Amino acid sequence: MRKICIVELFSTARIASFQSIREEEVSLLIESISSSLLVPINLTEMVNSLTMNIICRVAFSKKNKPGDHKSSEFFRLFKEMQALLGSFFVADFFPLMAWVDKLTGLHARLERNFRELDAFYEEVIEEHIDPKRVRTQQDIVDVLLHVQDTSLDLTRAHIKAVLMDILIAGTETSSATITWAMAELARNPSIMRRAQEEVRNAVGRSKECVKEGDLHRLRYVKSVVKETLRLHSPVPLLLLRESMRTCEVGGNQIEPKTRFYVNAWGIARDPKTWEKPEEFWPERFMDSSIDVLGQSFELIPFGSGRRVCPGLSLGMTTVELALANLLHCFDWKLPNGIRTEELDMDDAPGITVHKKTPLYLVASV
Repeated sequence: MRKICIVELFSTARIASFQSIREEEVSLLIESISSSLLVPINLTEMVNSLTMNIICRVAFSKKNKPGDHKSSEFFRLFKEMQALLGSFFVADFFPLMAWVDKLTGLHARLERNFRELDAFYEEVIEEHIDPKRVRTQQDIVDVLLHVQDTSLDLTRAHIKAVLMDILIAGTETSSATITWAMAELARNPSIMRRAQEEVRNAVGRSKECVKEGDLHRLRYVKSVVKETLRLHSPVPLLLLRESMRTCEVGGNQIEPKTRFYVNAWGIARDPKTWEKPEEFWPERFMDSSIDVLGQSFELIPFGSGRRVCPGLSLGMTTVELALANLLHCFDWKLPNGIRTEELDMDDAPGITVHKKTPLYLVASV
């Protein structure tokens, strides 16, 4: 399955094929903000919709349309799934006490959500199999069905699982990172001005939107994204791992089949590695070889090695494109006279760490 994801779904060519979707959805976000200038807007909600629409279009050619019952129902189911993922299930840690989850109602909610999402994915697959379906662009379901035709090992259950993984990983981490980046920039106006100047000088104010072809020139914006991922690790504890053989880590012997978490949050704030680790300081990356691609163990927000996040490139491109356009098109300030030091930067518990309260900002041109 991992080979399929890397070779078929997240290759450089495949990610490039979805460029028009990313640019179109970011352009629609800019249009939406332009219609609400000089008033506080819920940027968190807008960014969530952006990443969700991009991933849903990439995955199965759907997006959230006002008045469309099917898309609205799916988004409701997905929000419920996000809430369940952030919930504490006693059975995960104490299997003999699984009855507690039934008493609290969490088990029933999970079962119901699974059945409803499974039915939705089944409908999506049937739509894609329909020979009468009008195909405007090959999406991930199309790719997986093509692979299934040539591989008996790929079942419908596998396809549904891949879709679920892509939706969770592709929307949660990207939206959280964009929101945290804008929150930090709002708290640090001098850093925001430098980032805006870089984008506007590189692209030109006469250009309506930043395109993906412009991103390679935005070194400081890329440093802002890296610093956001360092200070606000989207997944503080990387997904659970299990040792395959006896090994030694930090002088401790680890037995086979030991389950453990990697504390990406702690690594990214280690004072032995980072100067001023609690401070938002993108300049630290300007002349640094440290990256977020899993090659630098000082910063591993997406993991490393064979188990590095396969959608890393797609996620980074989405974050950089959205952030560059927000900085290029608008000036930003906190609403209602809120001082920078008063902005609530608390985070909400969950697998992906989001800002606890929505980020409201005022945009102007």
